[in-house]
Amino acid sequence: MKESLQKYLVEFIGTLFLVLTAGCSIFGNGQTIPAIAIGLILMVMVYAGGQISGGHYNPAVSLAAAIRGALGWRHIAFYFIAQILGGLIAVCAVKYAVVVPPIEAMPNFNIPALILGEFLFTFALCYVVLLTATSKAVEGNSFYGLAIGSTVTAGIFAVSSFCLAAFNPAVATAFFALGVINLKSWLIVIAAELVAGALAALVYKFLSNDRT
Repeated sequence: MKESLQKYLVEFIGTLFLVLTAGCSIFGNGQTIPAIAIGLILMVMVYAGGQISGGHYNPAVSLAAAIRGALGWRHIAFYFIAQILGGLIAVCAVKYAVVVPPIEAMPNFNIPALILGEFLFTFALCYVVLLTATSKAVEGNSFYGLAIGSTVTAGIFAVSSFCLAAFNPAVATAFFALGVINLKSWLIVIAAELVAGALAALVYKFLSNDRT
């Protein structure tokens, strides 16, 4: 029981700081480069909590890990809850700390482009997580956190002009709670991300010789 609670707490804390960094760097005073700040906080939180919970901080990654066999299915609902809750607590801090523009001031995303961007880089993120942090072929490596954080940074630089660049249902939910995307976009984003996570796990299973 204690070990499970430790996992959920780590997921809560990591997602909280991920969403907090995203919100404050995007909507703050313009003194930061959000893509770099977000990638760095994800990297350090993955290194900090990876040995306890896997360092997912992302329901799509948790789904991919469960399909791959690196996370027990009995944990997945609690991972989702911890991640979403961590993101929503961060929303409260972001709203207090910075001025978030109203939804009318945010870009009106083209739906096919929104789906494409979120799907591709969520797939890339989950693919990198599985191959660098769960594969027996690279077990004990020291580069997995850097690889994971860099994937998110590259994704934000690449596709943030035409999609939300969340690559994470917990982050997308936080942005919905902040009022910067509408209900339709939120549902589309989380659906695309979860499908991408599931597909990444299936690709991993095809590529890998791991049996568990």
